Amino acid sequence: MNGLPLHPAIVHLPLGLAIVAPLLALGIAIAIRRGALPPRSWLIVVGLQAALFAGGLAALRTGEEEEGRVEDRVVESALEHHETLGKRFVWSAGGTLALGAAVLVLRSHPATATLMAATTLATMVTAGAGLQVGHTGGEIVHSPAGMGATASGDDAGGRERDDD
Repeated sequence: MNGLPLHPAIVHLPLGLAIVAPLLALGIAIAIRRGALPPRSWLIVVGLQAALFAGGLAALRTGEEEEGRVEDRVVESALEHHETLGKRFVWSAGGTLALGAAVLVLRSHPATATLMAATTLATMVTAGAGLQVGHTGGEIVHSPAGMGATASGDDAGGRERDDD
């Protein structure tokens, strides 16, 4: 692909949404439980999670498309580790979306409160996965070794980085 790389621009949307999602899910779940919001308000949580999942898929795709751009400057193991974490993040977001959607499908079933709690917990897991993948991406881009850092902290020459 010619032109500007899309991956760095796209990844920030799902990562930002992943950080906001637990707070929003928790707040809306509590408000629904207390009767301050109608149950259909859960659509906000599901919509946010759908955007997060779609953004994660787009980030994976653009990352794979642009891998050739950086593979001569980044140790392959670092890229593979980052991609593995990215896939884990997307799978987590998809599972969280499914849990959240189940709340809407079951509506007034007694299990909806439990599903809301499970969804809220899953948003926290997804946020953690997002922080991990974002951290490894940041290490690749901003490493002192000039994008030659591996996932283990070695530079391209196999020497451990000295961050002191």
